[in-house]
Amino acid sequence: MTSLVLTLTETLRYRGAIGQWAWVLHRISGIGVVLFVTLHIIDTSWAVFYPDLYVKAIAVYQTPLFTIGEFILVACVVYHAINGVRIGILDNNPRWWRHQQRAAWIVLAITAIILVPVFILMFGHVVNFYNDPERQILPLAFVIESQLPFAVGIVLAFVAGILVSGIHGVIAPASSQVAAGSRPQGSRLERFWWSYMRLSGLLIVPLVFGHLAMMHVIQGVFDITARDYITVGTTLANQSGTAVEFVANRWNLLIGGVAVWRLYDFALLALVVIHGFNGLRYVLTDYTAKNMLLRRGMMYTCVLGAVVLLVVGSLALIGTIDQTAIEMAQEAMAKLHP
Repeated sequence: MTSLVLTLTETLRYRGAIGQWAWVLHRISGIGVVLFVTLHIIDTSWAVFYPDLYVKAIAVYQTPLFTIGEFILVACVVYHAINGVRIGILDNNPRWWRHQQRAAWIVLAITAIILVPVFILMFGHVVNFYNDPERQILPLAFVIESQLPFAVGIVLAFVAGILVSGIHGVIAPASSQVAAGSRPQGSRLERFWWSYMRLSGLLIVPLVFGHLAMMHVIQGVFDITARDYITVGTTLANQSGTAVEFVANRWNLLIGGVAVWRLYDFALLALVVIHGFNGLRYVLTDYTAKNMLLRRGMMYTCVLGAVVLLVVGSLALIGTIDQTAIEMAQEAMAKLHP
């Protein structure tokens, strides 16, 4: 906790160069994306397992609070992706390190160039949605209440990680006596993760940008529940106007007998979850380095979180969304917006 407070205070006092702010923005944007990915994977799995809950989740996304959050999310994703490419390029070319400052400014410029037209197109979806007199927006109290289970779940995940860390310390006390702030030098595993973060980051960029383009620009979160609207990436219309049928249209599309969007989303799931939670591990262990119980607990929390999301997301992707699920979604929509 002391190191976290010191980081915050020194960051605000820092007068040196843009490099410090690029480091801070990369971490903040990364944490924001990880939190959303956690929420998004669980919510999307409900399209398969709990159609009525998925209807409520999308209705919550279509509220002013989450509309603002959507713009922030897209900004975080774009900046984190572009800056990650900068980090990867410079890390693999040490002779270019002297260009760090210029590269950081270039990242900001590219981010702005991408975000300006993207935000304009996204804002068009927002205006059309909120100008529709038939649209019913959920009250803020309902939106906040709906997110409480996720907040509780995150807290419990950290508690579980610390408990497992404590059990680890009892079972293997010898390994717990290693200096809390020490790190293995030249660890093969850490070298692997260093390489993985850079390679996976490059692979993620086109996948994530494609997903953002489809779900936030071309169609947008507001059109997911538009009746008779062609589902992006398919030729199928969302006849029921439910988010469940939207997901079904994408995942059930076969091209040459291959469920292309299931494979696409599975690639996103695997790469983003592992990349994101390993990055979160770096951040959390940095601020708990002096306390072995907490440091190891943060590691366990990240591992458990990644495993849970991979399992839940994979089960949803291989699951089936049938007509019954769509009918359940219609009933849920009727109750939500009578």
